Amino acid sequence: MWKNYFMPETVEEALKLLDEGTENTKLIAGGTDLMVEIRNGKWPKLERVIDISRVRDLGRIYQDDQGLIHIQAMVTHNDVLKSELVRKYALPLYQACYKVATPQIRNRATVVGNLVTASPANDTITPLIAMDAALTLSSPEGERIVQLKDFYTGVRKTLLNPDEIVREVLIRPLGEHEKGSFIKQALRKAQAISVLNCCVLIELEHDLILNAIVTMGSVAPTIIHSPSAEEYLVGKRLNQEVAREAGILAMQDVRPISDIRGDEDYRRYMMQVLVEDAILEILEGRTDSKMPLHPVTLTSQNGICEPDLSDWDGSFLKTTINGEEMEFPGNFEVSLLNFIRERVGYTGPKPGCEEGECGACTIHMDGRAVVSCLIPAPRAHHAEILTIEGLAPEGQMHPIQEEFINYGAVQCGYCTPGFIMAAAKLMEEKDNPSIEDIKDGISGNLCRCTGYYKIIEAIEAAFDKRGGE
Repeated sequence: MWKNYFMPETVEEALKLLDEGTENTKLIAGGTDLMVEIRNGKWPKLERVIDISRVRDLGRIYQDDQGLIHIQAMVTHNDVLKSELVRKYALPLYQACYKVATPQIRNRATVVGNLVTASPANDTITPLIAMDAALTLSSPEGERIVQLKDFYTGVRKTLLNPDEIVREVLIRPLGEHEKGSFIKQALRKAQAISVLNCCVLIELEHDLILNAIVTMGSVAPTIIHSPSAEEYLVGKRLNQEVAREAGILAMQDVRPISDIRGDEDYRRYMMQVLVEDAILEILEGRTDSKMPLHPVTLTSQNGICEPDLSDWDGSFLKTTINGEEMEFPGNFEVSLLNFIRERVGYTGPKPGCEEGECGACTIHMDGRAVVSCLIPAPRAHHAEILTIEGLAPEGQMHPIQEEFINYGAVQCGYCTPGFIMAAAKLMEEKDNPSIEDIKDGISGNLCRCTGYYKIIEAIEAAFDKRGGE
């Protein structure tokens, strides 16, 4: 997979390593894109991987003295979903993060990573361009700030230099009279890339539109504005007819392609629908209520684990798995899933898609449910890992396991460990989840036997029994 793996503890160390590297050097944060690319052979001569997931002071969301909201490089999508600051002042970004992939992916995938991969279908770019976000880029020579709208030069192409790291995103908070809505259209509810998406921001004085921004994704090589809809909306009274006309004008500004997810005509028509719906959500005051107050994150621990890595040279790995401290020598050019199964010997996590799609390899790492197939094995150094083998004391079963048996939620059984690990983390996170919470909690897990009804019933029963006790 790679020849050398580094885990710097400071931004300065990371930049030095990056500066010393070759064209076959890659940064990794969450790994949800890079690990798939490596597995698919995109980087056959990868010499150096620089893992910045342990870099200190890169995991915060905060507001500075000038009012700008800072989202640092290691902030995950689920970190955003736990931020009242983002929900209050940057709601369209919050909405977009809620629609990204699944809880397990959102526990690793970073907002900055979503921006840097530069696909026009990526969800967070559309609202951040609408909010005129900027990026702080760090290099050995210093820092520069680039507006996000100027960052992209084409499909998966950016202005980022080989020796630079995107250190943080800067967002101007929405004002008291600014309302925004992000809508994504995809082929299924979870774990699906956008067929297209849009963000509408409107500044209102009562029902008079003072300013309007309409950005659209997956309908051009980069995220684009709809100048026709924006110009039309200013000065209008917000109502259904105005929303309908703005949608028609937005449709005329798109430049979509036809691909496996949707053809050109479909994308044009659906963009009209999405822009109209986004404006109606603002008109009807539904922008915040369309999401749960506390979205499921499958997380019971906040923040980034920051162990002392000063003695680590890549030739050994110390980790804690199922409560047992372990140390391994050798090289670790495999995924964490393969390491756990082949080197440690715990075969509960199952290899399914090995692209983060099926959830069969779900484990808990540092208090978060994650898919182990998208995590490099070296990242286990000084991490706390739990597999299904350690979920309950020896000779006992976790309540979720008991109810899976009682309700016949196991069919072929291959997906079962992943479902149980996701549901067990949900039990730590929620006291009394709704049925939608339960569905969200297992949205990152696929059952090829289509046993979802029994699985949901088993999880409900486990919560009911705990409530009764």
